[in-house]
Amino acid sequence: MSVKRPVSDLEARTRFEPAQVEPRLIAEWLDSGLFHPEPLGSPDQNYSIAIPPPNITGALHMGHAFGGSIQDVLIRHARMRGQRTKWIFGTDHAGIATQTQVERQLQREGTSREELGREAFIERTWRWREEYGATIVEQYKRLGASCDYDDERFTLDAAYAAAVVEVFVGLYEQGLIHRDNYLVNWDPGSGSAISDLEVEDREETDTLYSIAYPLADAGGEVVVATVRPETMLADVAVAVHPDDERYRDLVGREVILPLVGRRLPIIADAYVKPDFGTGALKITPGHDPNDFEVGRRHSLQVLSVIGEDGRMLESAGAPFAGLRVAEAQLAVVAALEAEGLLRAREPHTHAVPFSHRSGERIEPLVSLQWFMRMEKLAAPAIEAVADGRVSFHPERWAGVYLDWMENIRPWCVSRQLWWGHRLPVYYCDACEETYVAALAPERCGACDGPVRQDPDVLDTWFSSALWPFATLGWPAQTPALRAFYPTDSLVTAREIIYLWVARMIMMGLHFTGNVPFTDVYITSVIQAPDGRRMSKSLGTGIDPLQEIDRSGADAVRFGMLAMSSTQDVRYSVEKIEQGERLANKLFNAARFVLLKIGEYDGPAAPLPAAVEDRWILSRLARFERELAERIDGYDFARAALTLYDFVYGELCDWYIELVKGRIGERQLSATLRFLLRETLQIAHPILPFVTEELWQYVREPGEGLLAGVVRAPGERTAIDPAAEAALERVIAATQAIRSWREEVGIKPGVPLAARLDADGYDGLEPLLARIARLELRSGDGAAAAASVPIPGGAAAILDGVDLSAHAERLARERARLRSEIDRLRDKLANAAFVANAPPALVAAQREKLAGLEQELARLDSDAGGQ
Repeated sequence: MSVKRPVSDLEARTRFEPAQVEPRLIAEWLDSGLFHPEPLGSPDQNYSIAIPPPNITGALHMGHAFGGSIQDVLIRHARMRGQRTKWIFGTDHAGIATQTQVERQLQREGTSREELGREAFIERTWRWREEYGATIVEQYKRLGASCDYDDERFTLDAAYAAAVVEVFVGLYEQGLIHRDNYLVNWDPGSGSAISDLEVEDREETDTLYSIAYPLADAGGEVVVATVRPETMLADVAVAVHPDDERYRDLVGREVILPLVGRRLPIIADAYVKPDFGTGALKITPGHDPNDFEVGRRHSLQVLSVIGEDGRMLESAGAPFAGLRVAEAQLAVVAALEAEGLLRAREPHTHAVPFSHRSGERIEPLVSLQWFMRMEKLAAPAIEAVADGRVSFHPERWAGVYLDWMENIRPWCVSRQLWWGHRLPVYYCDACEETYVAALAPERCGACDGPVRQDPDVLDTWFSSALWPFATLGWPAQTPALRAFYPTDSLVTAREIIYLWVARMIMMGLHFTGNVPFTDVYITSVIQAPDGRRMSKSLGTGIDPLQEIDRSGADAVRFGMLAMSSTQDVRYSVEKIEQGERLANKLFNAARFVLLKIGEYDGPAAPLPAAVEDRWILSRLARFERELAERIDGYDFARAALTLYDFVYGELCDWYIELVKGRIGERQLSATLRFLLRETLQIAHPILPFVTEELWQYVREPGEGLLAGVVRAPGERTAIDPAAEAALERVIAATQAIRSWREEVGIKPGVPLAARLDADGYDGLEPLLARIARLELRSGDGAAAAASVPIPGGAAAILDGVDLSAHAERLARERARLRSEIDRLRDKLANAAFVANAPPALVAAQREKLAGLEQELARLDSDAGGQ
């Protein structure tokens, strides 16, 4: 780290310049090695966070800046308390997202992954990772994030991949992973199955078709309603509600499937809604998740007519095979019309599943996939949150987590991709033997035939579920794992509570016997300033790097914290600007103090010589305590406000102003230097750059702000209630006198002859006189030109003050208020107005009247009741 700088360097520096300071400090921090701790001690002694690993496809966006700012505050706060800290850092291979990016690149080059072949495509994707994967790493450094970059992990690195294989094989051997034909969410965009959690419902308006299914044994028909007539080719039943009187006598009979001729049973199932459509529902287990469950309850056959390529299969029949789904729907409707079986069509608005990954409409298909049974894993994870071993902040998210966990479904963990962790599964085609093993068998043990590896890869969330412990070397019992697992806090977004948070808790408990973290802080979503979501495509995105270029990293960090909330919030450039002002205010205050006290070589402890010294030291103690409580309680907005109020208000606007007349006193120099050092230490987690820069002027040999200047309890300042009460009285009186000056038009610097007709200022009169610009006189009862209420009484303003102009303005304003009040009273006394006007308007008029009456009462009081 830098050596101590001479105070004289500050002569030419009139403001904090982030662009000049940040690159140098980032380099010094990285060189210090303090981001990369030795794996010593225990998790209870240390403090660790595992970063939500950003994808290698992206750049730093507002969500990263938001979460990164919060995590760095937590890490630096713990480091300042003397704890060994590790911020586990790395990136995610992001299977679907990365493969999509590389495929688009290949498409622009006029080729495809199929033309390249699997091996060449994977090699190309690794090159993509090398080219783009480091981008976001450098951008986190720009933010000042004190991650352990020296121990950067990647979810496809060799050691991590070994941990993934260990988990998959272990779960398979425990009977928790199996292969089955099951209905999955098929994403035509990525050509892969995806999990329920990667599906988003969108409101769409489709056509609801009413189709006649003729009864098989007599005249008549059953009319069913559907928005997907093309799937009727795979129907296996018609269902009605068991209590629906219209169809009770038909249950057990059969209908003829139009266009196909297959006989379908009419079944009764409580899933059917009698008030939807005709109350009769076609059952297609092969293409609808709810129908799939109905089919299982009634042991129905599962048929498929749509393939994974989005085209109709041969089983759909000659007229339709090979058509795309949308084309097939038109063809089926036309054929029904030709046979006179289409009874009605009407618009129908409903929720339609789309892939969160590709944006395309989900096609439910029965597919042979690998699934994970979740109930056994979910039970201890539910208990861990219920008994408080894992706490959510805000608490309401625990209920969201528990509700989902208690209704958890099997997880489809296989994906039809090439980029990712390939399944450690091997098949012998000759004898249909299956092997799940960490090492590929050379030959089939049953028939000695060749084996081939399953082409599928694992869901990205399967590997990232191991992140908190696999990054620390598990399954080996490494020193890092012993020192930093379990981690302390997880800072993440609500949309991945199920995708990631829940799965980390389940995997952590199952494979390490301990929770992966003790606290989960769910961040709010920062929206665009107009309330829309931030999006490049919508033109509402805001680049945090541009904000750093404009205002500095400290300003952006402060703004992010100040915007944090338990609710979603709109992006506020004003909060960023507030952070920029704060950094400059602290820099200029420190510059003023240091240039005044010079190269101080006195005692390190403060030497309070006046009540204002005891007051600021007491406020410092409260500030330190309150800021720590806010950070520990994940109340970051109030933490930022606490810092702002102390530095901007108490330290700069009051204390430094109070002591300007004492500059040069030895005791004051000691107190100022102590106060500055303490403030820099306490503020460092939120404003690391400006505090580190200023620290170079006050540091002692061997001290580093980044490492934390640990103090013994006896070195901390104590709270002094008496000094606080005394100064708060002086401050309140000063504020009252300054407000009165502004009202009557007397300039702040003009001295006023005054007498204190108030109690509680014994010994404080000189201080009040100095900061309120009063010339205090011991009164003989002389008449006052004005009386200003202050705590304990009043300040009587004596001769030499012309208040005639103020009295005239006051009289005019009182007359105006009385006129407006009379008008509103007459309006509200009009029964016709009150009866006919909108209630909100009447209420607004009454509220306005009450405000005007209060203002008039105040002015009457100021005028002495004239």
